[in-house]
Amino acid sequence: MKLSEKGRFEPPPTLPKLAQKVLDAVSSWPDVHARAHWFLGDEEQIDGADFYVGEDEVGHIHLDGEAHVMFSRSVADAIVEAKAAKRLPWAAIGTVVAIKSTKDVGRALWLFRLSYDRRKGVAPSKLLERVAELGRVEEQSSDISEA
Repeated sequence: MKLSEKGRFEPPPTLPKLAQKVLDAVSSWPDVHARAHWFLGDEEQIDGADFYVGEDEVGHIHLDGEAHVMFSRSVADAIVEAKAAKRLPWAAIGTVVAIKSTKDVGRALWLFRLSYDRRKGVAPSKLLERVAELGRVEEQSSDISEA
């Protein structure tokens, strides 16, 4: 959703401890605009924090710590295939991936950075290379833990 479609501005709320770490980090990146994330269709009830670069949404974190991060179809497919996040079943064209909890701060920040870089003009091919690299690292660590 475009920033101009989001409704009235409110600053982002304070989130639970680990989600707040993600909020603080992402909102500190150049050109990121952080604001309240509203319950769908309700500009009275805050449900987390949104992140935008210009008019384009990078993603958001809900009050329960679940993060939804926006990607193109090809990048979202690669992220899901690499098991770095899950696809939201209702997401249009499969562009949103989610992690159930920002307890994995590193994973959440990696996903938000990937989406942020997309919004800053990094080519999809470069984003796909980074996802592939993550998949190789996770395969290696899984091989080590099984040994």
